[in-house]
Amino acid sequence: MLLQSSPTNVPLQEVKHPLAEQFGVQFMVLRTDLTHPEVSGNKWFKLKYNLEAAVKQGFDTVLTFGGAYSNHIYATAAAAKVYGLKAIGVIRGEEPKVWSDTLKFAQEAGMQLHFVSRDDYRLKTEPTFLQGLAEQFGKAYLIPEGGSNALAVKGTAKITSFIDIPYTHICCAAGTGGTLAGIVASVQDQNIEVIAFPALKNGGFLKDDIAQLLKEYNGTSLPESFTLQTDYHFGGYAKTTPELIAFIKTFEADFGIPLEQVYTGKMLFGILELIAQGYFKNGSTIVAVHTGGLQGRSF
Repeated sequence: MLLQSSPTNVPLQEVKHPLAEQFGVQFMVLRTDLTHPEVSGNKWFKLKYNLEAAVKQGFDTVLTFGGAYSNHIYATAAAAKVYGLKAIGVIRGEEPKVWSDTLKFAQEAGMQLHFVSRDDYRLKTEPTFLQGLAEQFGKAYLIPEGGSNALAVKGTAKITSFIDIPYTHICCAAGTGGTLAGIVASVQDQNIEVIAFPALKNGGFLKDDIAQLLKEYNGTSLPESFTLQTDYHFGGYAKTTPELIAFIKTFEADFGIPLEQVYTGKMLFGILELIAQGYFKNGSTIVAVHTGGLQGRSF
């Protein structure tokens, strides 16, 4: 069965955290992690229109890029199988002696894995490199790393449609920026602050990336109400600390919401710290988008 036109299970769950009550804010988590057992969270929204375009344009193969623990590789392998498409994953780095669970799943789902050096991987958008891939693997529909392109923004712009209450802030973790671009594009009230939490160290560059995705999608620019919170990367992409893992375990035990350490766990840690700092005015309603990726849990 193809991915349905709209997910049917994206609840908005209130988190009655003591800090939220102390500072007079309402704290909600939008559970897009429940969209699909394997194509979950923002990946469902990013991939849906890309895969439909691949089928409509007559491609029988999709080719994309990611690391050995990439949620995008995992989800693309699963989604391509749903659509009856062959999939090729160009993986950053030499083939490891022991494959990650992500790589094992992708191969079991039918994805052909092609390992390249980190130097070569940096060329993933260069025409010469892409031509070499085309000569090696044949005609394929290209999906960029992280799945972020205009069709992904079209999909992620639908995420806010599941928020059925008034809100003042919407928060989302950021990797390549496609989900944030969709959220910004869909928020009509310029008084609503969209807050991005980059999972990468020195993630300030994402502001330009998100602006470019918005321009490609509908020609608009970032509003003044968009902000980046770059202090919650915990050392960089896929890096973690005992403090973060302890936070995630306590949060799960208290509120029944599973988290992972790469994206959503960092964002929620950051939101609660900002609440404690008085960043959000009394009476604010904060919606945090849970972007899934639970297959990447490492604890």
